[in-house]
Amino acid sequence: MLPCRSAIGAMAVAAALAFAVTDAAASDETKYPDWSGQWVRPRGIATQWDQGKPSGLGQQAPLTPEYQAILEANVKKQAEGKDFDPKSNCAPPGMPRVMMIYQPMEIIIKPNVTYFLIESTSAIRRVYTDGRPWPKQMLPAFAGYSIGQWRDEDGDGTYDTLTIETRGISGRRLIDNSGIELHADDSTVVKERISLDKNNRDILNNEITTIDNAFTRPWTVTRQYRREKTASYAEYNCEEKRNVVINGETYWIGVDGYLMPIAKNQKPPDLRHFNLPAR
Repeated sequence: MLPCRSAIGAMAVAAALAFAVTDAAASDETKYPDWSGQWVRPRGIATQWDQGKPSGLGQQAPLTPEYQAILEANVKKQAEGKDFDPKSNCAPPGMPRVMMIYQPMEIIIKPNVTYFLIESTSAIRRVYTDGRPWPKQMLPAFAGYSIGQWRDEDGDGTYDTLTIETRGISGRRLIDNSGIELHADDSTVVKERISLDKNNRDILNNEITTIDNAFTRPWTVTRQYRREKTASYAEYNCEEKRNVVINGETYWIGVDGYLMPIAKNQKPPDLRHFNLPAR
């Protein structure tokens, strides 16, 4: 009988431990904030990086003379309908631009990792919150490698703020679609501080500081996301080679196969550049 009693005792201990682990996991979940729902840009906000300033030169980005000249050239290209943005040909926007959320975003919080699921170009960010150190080597990635830390800023026993640092970001990237370009040396470091707005729990504030050699100093902006409680996700596909250049003018090929202008007041393409059958 003793072996049987020993087995029963072991099973009881195992069951108690499993219950304790499950109970602890459930308790841990209550320590995290409710960031559920679908997050989108606030109404009336376009795609400029600093939401409080106009795009392009109006952003007043702290650029070095070299990269200020690149911005001015890109602004000119945009006015002329010429292509300069890698994203227009389906290149990933990369960090920090992906946090502009062109399309809706969902945030999944787990004890050891937080996922940012962004519909635009099917971007997935993993932010590790398990206390790991920086790896000695990081694989090149447009989204980089992110390590975060949860903080209880108001001391009420629950987390309210997620701080993130992202390194190892690679690839040609712009801050936004107006032509503010990041340095080609891939040395960008991005720091974020994310928390719900104290006056509106359906607004998420993201204070983003970008440290890059294209800038004369770190550039900090605060972007806001608005919560849609009734989520509706659509499939957003980016098809390559949707841009064509005709006689120095860039046009977008619509889903119906017709050429669409990119710039305002852009002239229609010159049909003499097409081999049209004679009538």
